[in-house]
This record gives sequence, C-alpha cells and structure tokens, in this order.
Amino acid sequence: MAALQLQQSHCSSVASGKMHVNGVDLYYEKTGKGKQAVLLFPGALGTTKTDFGPQLKSLNKERFTVVGWDPRGNGNSRPPERDFPLNFYERDAKDAVDLMKALGFGRFSLLGWSDGGISSLIASAKYPDLIHKTVVWGANAYISQQDLDCYNAIRDVSKWSAKMRQPLEEVYGTEGFPKLWEAWIDGVIPFAKKPNGSVCMEFLPLITCPVFIIHGEKDPVVPTFHADYIAKHIKGSRLYMMPEGKHNLHLRYAEEFNKMVEDFLHD
Repeated sequence: MAALQLQQSHCSSVASGKMHVNGVDLYYEKTGKGKQAVLLFPGALGTTKTDFGPQLKSLNKERFTVVGWDPRGNGNSRPPERDFPLNFYERDAKDAVDLMKALGFGRFSLLGWSDGGISSLIASAKYPDLIHKTVVWGANAYISQQDLDCYNAIRDVSKWSAKMRQPLEEVYGTEGFPKLWEAWIDGVIPFAKKPNGSVCMEFLPLITCPVFIIHGEKDPVVPTFHADYIAKHIKGSRLYMMPEGKHNLHLRYAEEFNKMVEDFLHD
C-alpha cells in the first residue's frame, strides 16, 4: 500500500497522490491539518474534483484533515475501467476504508453524496470501529418503480444541459461519458429485483455511529421518501430537509452545507 506518487501544491496546500489498495491504484487529495479525518465520497462516476471543490477549499483546515478520492474506475483512479457488478457499492465502501487505513488514519468520518452516500452507509455498518460520524445526502435506500422511471428519464445524457454534462465529459470524454453513464444505469437497475429492491436497507439497522442525513426537498433525482426511510431505520440519526435544495445542494448551498457538517462533526 505504498504511495506511488505524491505531489504537493504549496499555493493551495493540497497534497495529491495514489495508493495501491485492493489491487488498484486509488487517487486521493488531502488538505488540512486537523485532528479529525474526513473522507469525501463522490457520487456516480464522480471524482474529488467534480464533486467536492467547495468542501476541499472551505472546510475548516485547522479542525479537520479532509481527504477526497476517486473510486476505482473513476477519474484518476483508472485503470481499471469502471464496472458495476451487483456488489459495487460494497466494493467502493471497502476501498474507501482501506484507502484511509493505508493513509494512516485509524478512525475517520464520512461525507457521502448520492452513490457515495449509499457506500458510506454500508461502510458505517460494516466497519463500526473505524467510522466516527457519517453525513449522507441524495442517497437511495432501495430502487422503487419511481426510481426506475427516473433512471430511464436521465439515461440519455444528450438531453442534459451542457452545464450538467461538462464536468463529466471533461473527465471521460464526450464519447466515453455517455457509454459509462449507460453502464451505470444498467448497473443499478438490477437492484430493483432484490428483495424490496434493496440497495442498502439491510445495513441501516446495523449502523451505530452518529448519522446526519441531509436532503433537498426539490431533489429531482432521489425522492424524499429515501431520506425518510434512511432516517427511520438508523437509530438516533438526524434528518434535515433543505427547502430549496436539489441533488447538488452541497455545491449550490456550499456555505450553509459546510457549516451544518462542521457543526455536526464537531459536536
């Protein structure tokens, strides 16, 4: 698990590198010098750069050490090319935990968005001795018919706005991104055939760390009933519904989001 490379940018105080973890080279960025370590867990096909700019820049660097990463097959953690076996959420959870262990962190918190929220919940259940606190937003508990309809509606990325497509096109190419996105859609649809369409339902009652669920009331991708379900099935969890929030509420309302997260982690 030795570091393959390490680059230090003095102007932004962000260290970046790769760690060999579970047979793949995982890219990460690290900033801050706080005692509490926090891992940023990106969404589907997301990277630390596409998904967490305001968090890497503005989360309190005296209080936290913040680590962003690209899950296997995403962004700079290629090769391998991204694939979506039925255990990919659990695989990402294990990769994330093992990356943090390889970086020398014995205990840390998770901030997971969308797909990263799902894997963060799984990691919280499976590795209770390592996870301090967890924040998730835009995460699914299961796949309902309403979710399937949504996935089919967003399958064709040519119908997206250019602003929505651009960050991922820059990472995967204008030809590569549509193919990879369809592969992701085809990877999540089979969860609907599992008992109750479960994505992470069976893990929720096993979580013992403090969990903060944030959800945008105007999220067009993940209906609010998922946040309600997750909150109901994690003992002692906290739920906040952001009235104007959409799926990317941590980017659109970064200042408010960062403050809520810092307060929760600091309690």
